Amino acid sequence: MRNYELETKKRIEFICRVIDSADANGIVYGNSGGKDSALVGILCKMACDNTVGLIMPCGSERNYGTDKTDAEAVAEQFDISFRVIDLVSVKNELVGVVGEKTEINSLALDNIAPRLRMTALYAVAASENRLVAGTGNRSEGYMGYFTKWGDGAYDFNPIADLTVTEIYEFLRYLNAPDYIISKAPSAGLFDGQTDENEMGVTYRSIDEFLLNGVVNEHDEKIIERFHKSSEHKRKMPVVFGG
Repeated sequence: MRNYELETKKRIEFICRVIDSADANGIVYGNSGGKDSALVGILCKMACDNTVGLIMPCGSERNYGTDKTDAEAVAEQFDISFRVIDLVSVKNELVGVVGEKTEINSLALDNIAPRLRMTALYAVAASENRLVAGTGNRSEGYMGYFTKWGDGAYDFNPIADLTVTEIYEFLRYLNAPDYIISKAPSAGLFDGQTDENEMGVTYRSIDEFLLNGVVNEHDEKIIERFHKSSEHKRKMPVVFGG
């Protein structure tokens, strides 16, 4: 297990350096009500008092229910400012306009919300001289379980090296509420969606593979298939080199 007292100190120092080097006035991040955003919000608040989390419901009932409630509760417990920006009407308008020109499939539809959220984050950041903090973890990064130019876009990320297992350990060290730690990880893209059901493999198995190199043959095939097919997400765009 990591030394989370030291990890806290090092990550606060990292965030402060990033803010100072950019001559920024503060931080903005997506407060989704999940484990990753909770940890990012807590660490950013420790490093920079002018931290604000955006709660951005965009379609599913869960966005307006447990996710919103949990996001507000974590923010209040750790004295983190938050704002609610409802993106449903924007999403519906975009789907309607684009839908006139093409048939939008389910994958494209699911990825609209994360990209709209990142647009909102950068609009606030640019307007208030803030940096956007990313909330993706190592497990999701390896699997490519994030939206390119959506939650995969940010100015800095203080938890990208941590697996889901380590995220939970860190949250327990920081005395985060149990309901954040016990709830099933979900991007909240549609009702009933959970990360593990969608990937077909548990985070426990992914993390055992990443941390200890231990995995059964069935899960290894899934993990490597996801990793290979998402390689483009972890690289800068391909450009002509002459």
